[in-house]
Amino acid sequence: MTFRINRRYLQLMRSNAPALLPVLRSRLQAGILATLLLSPDMELSLTDLAKRVDGSMGGVHNEVERLEQAGILTSRQVGRTRLVRAGASALVEPLTRLIELAFGPQQVVAEEFGGLQGVAEILIYGSWAARLHGEPGAEPRDIDVMVVASTEQSADRADVYAAADRAEKRLAKAVNPTVVSAKRWATQSQDDALLQEISTRPVVKIPLAATENEA
Repeated sequence: MTFRINRRYLQLMRSNAPALLPVLRSRLQAGILATLLLSPDMELSLTDLAKRVDGSMGGVHNEVERLEQAGILTSRQVGRTRLVRAGASALVEPLTRLIELAFGPQQVVAEEFGGLQGVAEILIYGSWAARLHGEPGAEPRDIDVMVVASTEQSADRADVYAAADRAEKRLAKAVNPTVVSAKRWATQSQDDALLQEISTRPVVKIPLAATENEA
């Protein structure tokens, strides 16, 4: 499944070491690796890659050059267009796993939760969302997911917990789902401490799978 990474997420990748994986040289590098390694079948021109990661052509070109020299990325020329994709180096598999553990919750949650029936909205909140938005701190030990059900009874909780279990196995982190109704989320009563906290902190909105009518 190819996943289009959130633009806000990529804007945070342009400079400085990313808070989620500070061993990487820059947020731009992290954005390029997350875009291409987490979607290994994707092949992008430098122009399209620069748009995806919201970086300059020069900066993207330099990062691609370094990564291609290491075999982490590979490219081919089609006319005047240089197309880039994940490489075949022995480094790619373990690096992809690191990238998935650090930046993958957005993709994994989308894949495991995005197709649930009766769901109006899905959000990641808590420490992982805060780190993605650039807040410093310790490595997130778990992933907090809020599933907003279309009605009180529309989302099957068994399906939600099954999706959380699948995501946990892929991410090697606890995935904690919370199911609330769309009415409760829209109201956000002052007496509802959890929703008040979520609404005032960084969140990452997860795209829902297209319905048959939308496809």
